[in-house]
Amino acid sequence: MTEASKSASESRTSGWRSIQWWPAAIGMAFAAFVSIDLLNGSERGTDLAAIVVASGLVYLAAAALEIPWVSWPVFLLSVVVITLARLGLIPFDAASAMLIVAAIVAVYGVVRALRRPNRELPLQAIAMIVFGGLATVALFISPFVGALLVAAGLVAHAGWDVYHHVNNKVVVRSMAEFCCVLDTVLAIVVVLATLAG
Repeated sequence: MTEASKSASESRTSGWRSIQWWPAAIGMAFAAFVSIDLLNGSERGTDLAAIVVASGLVYLAAAALEIPWVSWPVFLLSVVVITLARLGLIPFDAASAMLIVAAIVAVYGVVRALRRPNRELPLQAIAMIVFGGLATVALFISPFVGALLVAAGLVAHAGWDVYHHVNNKVVVRSMAEFCCVLDTVLAIVVVLATLAG
């Protein structure tokens, strides 16, 4: 076994041992809070499309800036944007606002990469396009199918979180752990609420 492959293997093994539990607990609590309106029927699964966009944005920003801890401030910013949009305090929906921010972040990342190569940015940009596209499509089709697309996007992003947590890439592990739990719980709630509704 080469030194590089041994180091990669040790990194993956330590990924599972690095679960901190507090991010998972916060993810569970946050998911419970977000799920209240879904479970009481005042919100549909498609109303969570912005969360799918936010999930991609968090990773894209951390990759573009090459600063893993920036994932937490970007997440908090996305919560503010989603809240302001729900309260009608910004003139557009949260998903659109975050897609605009994602485009700006991607351009910044590309300009920065011209001076210094960034190996993570291309993959995160593709992921942002996939997650953002999925969320956008979900908003323009039937609420039932759209909700299931949102759930699929959340499940796919939970897998993305696991990969990045195990390999300790792009975002801090606490964010990957938090986001994995949040995405998984919300996906389950969206499916259950959609099938029951």
